[in-house]
Amino acid sequence: MIYLRLFYEFFKTGLFAVGGGMATIPFLYNMADATGWFTRMDVDNMIAVGESTPGPIGVNMATYVGYLTGMREGGLPFALLGAVVATLGLITPSIIVILIIASFLKSFRNNRYVESTFYGLRPASTGLIAAAGLSVAMSNLFYVEGEVITKWSDIFDPALVNWKAWALAIVLWVLTNKVKQTKKLHPIIFILAAAVVGVLWGM
Repeated sequence: MIYLRLFYEFFKTGLFAVGGGMATIPFLYNMADATGWFTRMDVDNMIAVGESTPGPIGVNMATYVGYLTGMREGGLPFALLGAVVATLGLITPSIIVILIIASFLKSFRNNRYVESTFYGLRPASTGLIAAAGLSVAMSNLFYVEGEVITKWSDIFDPALVNWKAWALAIVLWVLTNKVKQTKKLHPIIFILAAAVVGVLWGM
């Protein structure tokens, strides 16, 4: 049953997360609260790993959640099965939609209802991605000892500010935007440097 639930949860995510991998993040936070398979902090870690590794972030995170859930069920074989099931759940809606659209491409191409639908989807996907960005920022810049900020009013409490994360974010922003010698460096250099600092600094 756990694998059916995995497929179902990620099928829903893949069906409604319009706008790419980052749009899946609000769904993952909701999934964490609803299922208990992982925590919101796990989602933040998945984002860091998913953005640092090849492949779409949504697929990377689905694979990781499935692997993690399967591992808790009974070891490596279950983990691999969970990873495959979750990943298939996420990508199946896209495959179905693409096949349907491909079948009726000519009639869809100039259909005003289809054009209006996509026009309405753009702000929805923008909102999902913006919400994801704000959630990630709050959970990384405003927590202490694993306590995650859930209310905007809490950001004014100095005791809940993660000063190390703020310092790293500011340094990275300066290096990527203001310092001529470093702002043209490849992003992977900053990703690796931030990972090393995070490990050494205990973030």
